[in-house]
Amino acid sequence: MKIGFIGLGNMGSGMARNLIKAGFPLIVYNRTRSRAEALRSLGAQVAETPAQAASDVDVLITMLADDRAVRDVIFAPGNVIESLRSGGVHISMSTISVALSNRLAEAHQQKNQHYIAAPVFGRPEAAAAAKLVIVAGGPSDKIERCRSLFVAMSQKIFVICEQASSANVVKLTGNFLITTVIESLGEAFALTRKSNIDPHKFLEILTDTLFNAPIYRTYGGMIADQRFEPPGFRLPLGFKDNRLIIAAAEEAAVPMPMASVVHDHFMEALAQGMGNSDWAAIARIPQQNAGLS
Repeated sequence: MKIGFIGLGNMGSGMARNLIKAGFPLIVYNRTRSRAEALRSLGAQVAETPAQAASDVDVLITMLADDRAVRDVIFAPGNVIESLRSGGVHISMSTISVALSNRLAEAHQQKNQHYIAAPVFGRPEAAAAAKLVIVAGGPSDKIERCRSLFVAMSQKIFVICEQASSANVVKLTGNFLITTVIESLGEAFALTRKSNIDPHKFLEILTDTLFNAPIYRTYGGMIADQRFEPPGFRLPLGFKDNRLIIAAAEEAAVPMPMASVVHDHFMEALAQGMGNSDWAAIARIPQQNAGLS
């Protein structure tokens, strides 16, 4: 298969490199051209436009920051949807809204193209190490056709169902749960710090007993160290995902009060200038509210 890949940020660059290592012919595009040029020496072609990256390929992968970036690439003048061949497959691996995912499925169907939603769990280091977890939704035969691509980028693949946007629901819900872990850890560390308990000793007790899971070790360690820069996943992107889960919940008439608490702490963090911090920096808010520096 010849693959087009659009979006070479912190996540996409590692994913594209792993596809090249696996032997797939790649044509890549990134708005900041230097990121695409960095892959030329590995054997990738560099496209001048998103449309060029989508033409003459069997599968197009997009890994972009948000709904707006995906819409601009797929639907803007000189767009991808007009360039992708009939029968071609678009795999959206971005964290996008359920509404946009449904729109993409419909638009591709009208062009006799195929659409798979395959968002990922994992931070940039997992993307670089091909240790992502992929959640895929869409036509089962097309997912199987693309399985070798997923294998090259991940350690685990979950197939949900034929409705592509179901994968986006799972991804957004998973990210919501991560933010509630960060929030609860922030509150717990605030109490223990104010009670003069060493944060690293508290983290050791947590992760060696009740919460022996990577997510508690990763984010608990960041909070114990107060280490939120440089960001692995920038706080504004986490805020974007929070807004998407609230929108999905509203559409489905599902109250999610914890999402609203997290939303407000994202807002406070941004208002205090934490836009270049990791999304785990929302843990600073309950600590500040407790009078801690």
